Amino acid sequence: MNELIVSKQQLIQMFEDKIIVDSGKAWLMNNKIVDIIAIHEVDPKFLQDITNAKFYKIITKDL
Repeated sequence: MNELIVSKQQLIQMFEDKIIVDSGKAWLMNNKIVDIIAIHEVDPKFLQDITNAKFYKIITKDL
């Protein structure tokens, strides 16, 4: 399983450049399913909006 950590702006750019594509059922990167996990600087139980993370981890899922 591969991991990549990117900033919020880099993640947005990856979607705009179609490096990551939303198939409607999963996110795809290089024709592989990926999970996108928000990385927060505070305890998640205190967060109201998980989309406001500064960094995100992209994990390639093994099928």
